[in-house]
Amino acid sequence: MSWTVPLTDVVVAEEDVEAVLACYRDGWLTMGPRTQELERRFAELVGVQHAVAVSSGTAALHLALLAAGIGPGDEVLVPALTFVAGAAAVRACGGVPVLVDSVGPHDPNLDPQDAAARVTARTRAILPTHFMGYACDLAAVRALADEHGLRVVEDCAQAVLARDADGARVGSRSDAGCFSFFSKKQLCVGEGGMVTTDDETLAAKVRSLRSHAMTSVTWDRHRGHAESYDILDVGFNYRLDEPRAALGLSRLGRLEADLDRRRAMTQAYRQALAGLDGVLVPWDDDALVERATHFCFAVLLEDLATRDRVREELAARGIQTTWYPALTMFSGYADAGSRPRAEAIAARHTALPLSSSFGAREVDLVIGALREILA
Repeated sequence: MSWTVPLTDVVVAEEDVEAVLACYRDGWLTMGPRTQELERRFAELVGVQHAVAVSSGTAALHLALLAAGIGPGDEVLVPALTFVAGAAAVRACGGVPVLVDSVGPHDPNLDPQDAAARVTARTRAILPTHFMGYACDLAAVRALADEHGLRVVEDCAQAVLARDADGARVGSRSDAGCFSFFSKKQLCVGEGGMVTTDDETLAAKVRSLRSHAMTSVTWDRHRGHAESYDILDVGFNYRLDEPRAALGLSRLGRLEADLDRRRAMTQAYRQALAGLDGVLVPWDDDALVERATHFCFAVLLEDLATRDRVREELAARGIQTTWYPALTMFSGYADAGSRPRAEAIAARHTALPLSSSFGAREVDLVIGALREILA
């Protein structure tokens, strides 16, 4: 289907094309100098000592959890309302994801009080998500972690360069932050991810595991810095390749300007929807909105039937939307039991189109359609 207003719009600039072509002309395609430069610049932006590029956000979560010591039988607190990658990464480590309810309609992020109530003798870590680009209550998460000796691995996949309540970048003050460069994300290369940390040991473990736990990588051997290698553990092929690193470097230079445009579009949405009956816009704290980096624009409608009708009528007008189920709504996680606030939000939730390439035209089309449908 051809959308009048798609959920997001990936614009590949000519400079992006040239950056990738230069990589192909050089002839070195696997992990190498462009990957290293992307890691250096990303670490600088986030404000950490180490950034390790990997093949996806899911790979970032898997490796960060392994490097944090998560293994068979270990419980990890995971939001019930988030994409499934975090819970799946816990299971890939042999761990047990323990689903935590949301705060409520005004803040769909993980509820630290519910998380505290679910801590057991087997709990080893907490994996908070910054849903839709809005930082969760990291101060409360860290306090809980400190009280119980838990590792904190942040899922920053939807929140690149967002700031917490103290003004720090997400992914900069916990054991590790995990980012996604998937095609719908704010910094997109198609597939890719990053682990950020100030823990040198954790960073070294992630670097090792992303490339089969080898003691030297192909780029080192190509440059004559190593002649052979040892295998230290069971590792993976989670490397980021050079063309994607080249694209990431090119787009990184525009990222903060792109995020400013997303923020402006979000503010336009919020102003237009203020007072519209039947629509609740989460995160009504202006300071929090300013610190967020706005993956999609979330609204909550009156109930499931209204949400489904509105999405159907928006689609008929060429406007694409999406929604996030609570993990307890999937058959693979149904045995976790109910998380009522997360499930209630999921039943009402709709994500409206948002992109750094959109402007007043797209906002007007979406808002005009919503007003007509809800009249």
